[in-house]
Amino acid sequence: MERQQILDLYEWGDGTCFRHPEQGPILTTLVKVLHPRGAGRHEVRACEDCVIAMEDIRREAAARAGREYEPGHIGECDM
Repeated sequence: MERQQILDLYEWGDGTCFRHPEQGPILTTLVKVLHPRGAGRHEVRACEDCVIAMEDIRREAAARAGREYEPGHIGECDM
């Protein structure tokens, strides 16, 4: 699958990438919602480059485990 096809599987909006907070608000997608004790709700968001990097990691892990890779599910438990 091409880069843009993978990115199109996600919903995008302004946010701060968890790996690049110094960039400030940029185009990101929601990866996970954390609920720290006593701290309410915290969204973990990722930029396009980070989404592609995480999808690459998922694809490689699926290949090693002999499982089929399906893009579009970062933030979900694969194991």
